[in-house]
Amino acid sequence: MSDQDGDMEIYDLRVCVDRIEGRSVCGMAVGDYFDLTESAHLTIPEGKHFCVYALASVLPFLAAKQRELASGDWLAQDSDFICPDPGERLVMRVTRTGKRRMNSADLT
Repeated sequence: MSDQDGDMEIYDLRVCVDRIEGRSVCGMAVGDYFDLTESAHLTIPEGKHFCVYALASVLPFLAAKQRELASGDWLAQDSDFICPDPGERLVMRVTRTGKRRMNSADLT
């Protein structure tokens, strides 16, 4: 299937550590990231890791960030998410890295 095929458009995302306002106990650093492509393909650069707790805090929002949102939707305006560890205060930024057409029948 080419990118011209498909019945829906979806964004690829990058979730990147934007800043750490406390102490990093999970071993992550500013600039660490993972990519979410093709709806559900999560990749982390070789030799790197991403804290499962930080991942869990942003994961519920990613499906919405992959789709076009109304301009007044708060999620269309906000891209920063916080790790749940209050001592760490790790801030992640979600950015759209590309847009692709996909066939929804391939995803269900």
